[in-house]
Amino acid sequence: MLFKGSAVAIVTPFTEDGKVNFDKFGELLEFQIGNGTDAIVVCGTTGEATTMTTEEQLALIKYAVEKVNKRIPVIAGSGSNNTMHSVFMSQECEKLGVDGLLVITPYYNKANKAGLKRHFETIAASVKLPIILYNVPGRTCVNISPNLIAELAKIDNIVAVKEASGDLGQVAEIASLVPDDFAIYSGNDDTIVPLLSLGGHGVISVLANICPQETHDMVAKFLDGD
Repeated sequence: MLFKGSAVAIVTPFTEDGKVNFDKFGELLEFQIGNGTDAIVVCGTTGEATTMTTEEQLALIKYAVEKVNKRIPVIAGSGSNNTMHSVFMSQECEKLGVDGLLVITPYYNKANKAGLKRHFETIAASVKLPIILYNVPGRTCVNISPNLIAELAKIDNIVAVKEASGDLGQVAEIASLVPDDFAIYSGNDDTIVPLLSLGGHGVISVLANICPQETHDMVAKFLDGD
């Protein structure tokens, strides 16, 4: 399991002329580590990965890995709607030394179950890193069914799902189908505690950008039985 608790889906700061502001990004990383965040997710949706170039994404991931320096896990968003580009990004992230990958469903294409399965299988086979599936149908128009998540959970390095469907019935079904060591993370800040109550292990949070300690504490207290 990559982490338990609160991972921040960290924002990407930019300068006035549209370039990545690495100095400010470094400050944000230190702020997160100093305030209880359990893992950093860089180049996710909140990090504006889809509006950055490949070179910008890889430079930001490299900076995060070096700045964090193994103090907490760094998880990189490497997915896209192009399977082979996702393979390329995943392999490059592995070379940069990330601890895990967050791989979104292929958006816009509206792949069926067989297509989704082959997409994730292909990416997983290309690296040794642990992978978190990212299910956010509100943005991608594609939902990963609980049955498919259970099938993908049989792949050794697919270890978790970020569930942002907003459907707690689906979360309950996923929890009933996957092994105990397969992590379920909330992808929505408004369902953190309900998802934990169904057997979840934490959150990949936007709220944590401004309230990292509070988000960490909320999850930690629940997992401690409070």
